[in-house]
Amino acid sequence: MEGGDDGETLMGGLRAERLDTTALPAPERWPFFMELASRASAPMAMDSEHTADFRADVDMVALGEVELCRFHYQSLIGRRTPRLIRQADPEVFQIALTLAGTSVIGAGRGTNAIPVGDLTLVDWARPHRLVHSGRGDERAQASAVTALVPRARLPLHPDRVGGLSAARMSGTEGPGALLAQHLLQITGHPEQFRAADAPHLADVTLTLISLLLARHLDDEPRLPAEMRQQALLTQVHDFIERHLDDPDLSPRAVADAHHVALRTLHRLFADQEESVGGAIRRRRLERCRRDLADPLLRDRPVQAIAARWGFRDKAHFSRAFRAAYGLSPRAWRESARPGTG
Repeated sequence: MEGGDDGETLMGGLRAERLDTTALPAPERWPFFMELASRASAPMAMDSEHTADFRADVDMVALGEVELCRFHYQSLIGRRTPRLIRQADPEVFQIALTLAGTSVIGAGRGTNAIPVGDLTLVDWARPHRLVHSGRGDERAQASAVTALVPRARLPLHPDRVGGLSAARMSGTEGPGALLAQHLLQITGHPEQFRAADAPHLADVTLTLISLLLARHLDDEPRLPAEMRQQALLTQVHDFIERHLDDPDLSPRAVADAHHVALRTLHRLFADQEESVGGAIRRRRLERCRRDLADPLLRDRPVQAIAARWGFRDKAHFSRAFRAAYGLSPRAWRESARPGTG
């Protein structure tokens, strides 16, 4: 939806809204955005050089008690003051991922620039100040993805977590990279998920945030066993996804890369719909199926595509592909040609 109208944008999918200030007359855009920003997190004293014609849009995705937002907006400054905190303490933490422009946030005595690709923590129960600015011409926009989570849902002491306010945390390696990819996927493609997925997505979000914060607090052993298991499972799936083209990718290789025994890895997948070997095989076959249907790869031999995704043996690949899709790789490629019934 746009402007000041609220509404669900996806029938049967995740509850998502799109709001855009440009749907309103120019004088109404800044007041609308301030109200929207307060609703998305908490009241903040804000100002901007562009208040006469403030251009911004936000995609909001609700996962129950976890709320995700992807913002694009012109430069602004904001302050969360003690007075505003006394008026309304939402008892939430917010994780913010910088996507474009520059972000500078300060809390207590510390101030940090958060470059594109990195994350920071915002504690809405503590005073803080922030500056977001676009780069280039005056209409260049800053952009960020945020996750709002209840303080009570994180299995870490809130005072210790609050001590990470305004800290710079990497979004390109370790748990930060997993969290960044997770937030971008959901906010960028909410249509790929069902409404029934929301509770699970909320749990994964909380797990990845908890792992990131615990890593920075050197407090990972305090995470509940179930959360550590979920975090390991997420890391394993990410590792598999990034190494599908490695012909030596196997359950043993996955276990060794994560410093766990092979039997531990198999136990991790015991409650999943497929084994770790099945997950590797299915994802490789999906990549092959996609590439075989790609007209730009029409001249590439079938076996070259299979080898590209880790299948060394031609006969084994053909059997696995037929078992999965009911057609040989060559027959699938022909059926996927434009104009083929």
